[in-house]
Amino acid sequence: MIRKLAPTGIAAAEIGGMTNHSFLDEQRNSGKSRAIKSGDSKLEKEWRLVEYLLIHEMSMVGLNLLAKLNRIICSAKHVDPQVTFGGVNVLFFGDYLQYRPVYHASLHTDFSLQSKSTSSKLPNEKEIQQRVVRSLILQINCVVKIPNKC
Repeated sequence: MIRKLAPTGIAAAEIGGMTNHSFLDEQRNSGKSRAIKSGDSKLEKEWRLVEYLLIHEMSMVGLNLLAKLNRIICSAKHVDPQVTFGGVNVLFFGDYLQYRPVYHASLHTDFSLQSKSTSSKLPNEKEIQQRVVRSLILQINCVVKIPNKC
């Protein structure tokens, strides 16, 4: 089974999926996200048969969102958090550099540049999660370029 997510309603409609925030049960500007509880049968049911996660318009997806998805999938599938996206194959679609995510670090954020300027400051939980997901992004081992047909 394929779970399809996109950052905007239009992009989600194009692929027959749902928005990232809708899936995460997040209201705009509330700052509250879906609670992740062990034994959440609804969450487990949503992910039980999912083998592929398709993320459309990837440039608009930030590291924070991917960190949340990673935690949710690992929890739902009852796997070690070190198993990337709970073993679900993630397919990113769209132009990697087209638009930046709003209020979040982009997938191509280079933390090595930031660490030199703020070396005396310890990273907070959010920054640690961003770095973990950035390391997941760096593990991408296959890129397919599909040429546009005019």
